[in-house]
Amino acid sequence: MTTHPTTSAAPLSVRDLTVAYRDTPVLRGVTLDVPAGRLCAIVGPNGAGKSTLLKAVLGLVPRAAGTVRFFGGDLARARRRLGYVPQRGSVDWDFPTSALDVVTMGLYGRLGWIRRPGRREREDALACLDRVGLADLAHRQISQLSGGQQQRVFLARALAQDAELYFMDEPFAGVDVPTERAILDVLRDLRGRGRTVVVVHHDLDTVREYFDRVTLLNVEVIATGDVDTTFTPANLRRAYGDRMAFLDAPAPGSALRAAPLPGAADD
Repeated sequence: MTTHPTTSAAPLSVRDLTVAYRDTPVLRGVTLDVPAGRLCAIVGPNGAGKSTLLKAVLGLVPRAAGTVRFFGGDLARARRRLGYVPQRGSVDWDFPTSALDVVTMGLYGRLGWIRRPGRREREDALACLDRVGLADLAHRQISQLSGGQQQRVFLARALAQDAELYFMDEPFAGVDVPTERAILDVLRDLRGRGRTVVVVHHDLDTVREYFDRVTLLNVEVIATGDVDTTFTPANLRRAYGDRMAFLDAPAPGSALRAAPLPGAADD
């Protein structure tokens, strides 16, 4: 794996980020810093702008205002140090290609678009599939894989990028238990190697178990910081308001069980 240069600047620093669709703010004045070597969750109600935040940070949707810095520099300079796992539902899984080919695409940042992947690159891609438990399905067409297996393929592609900062949009959504555990194992391994991961996450019950930091978002940042001090019932009520009915009054460190109101639009 590549050895990346160290830097004292935060992997991600966002200041006053605003995104609007047809003059309606989707994100307003978002400011946050993500320190190195942490697993960071972004949580909030449907329609809060969570996925939009990732896309705006990565330049996939236009920003109305604000600045984003990666390791102290701009996106163009940092692009090869970033990895992205989109929502599974946003991908055309009928595209005729194998799991191994999808993962190999993650190496193009290293190769460039002219040089073709060789034996070493295919071996690297296969090793990434093995890390997510799919080496035996390397030559299977992605359309023939289950939803959980497809999610693991995209996780393996991100691993092949060997990034320093990863963005993952709902990687745990709709997956089976083996896939959820495989994803969590990979996240913890990345953290153990000093990498930083920012995850849009929907399951409040697992935030304390899976992450060190959390940003509560509802168009604006409600609170951001370490899970122990930030993921509190008071902050959750501020973030979710009437959209969330708290069924339990949790003690610190216990699971939160909540029921979203029906009819809320997806973010």
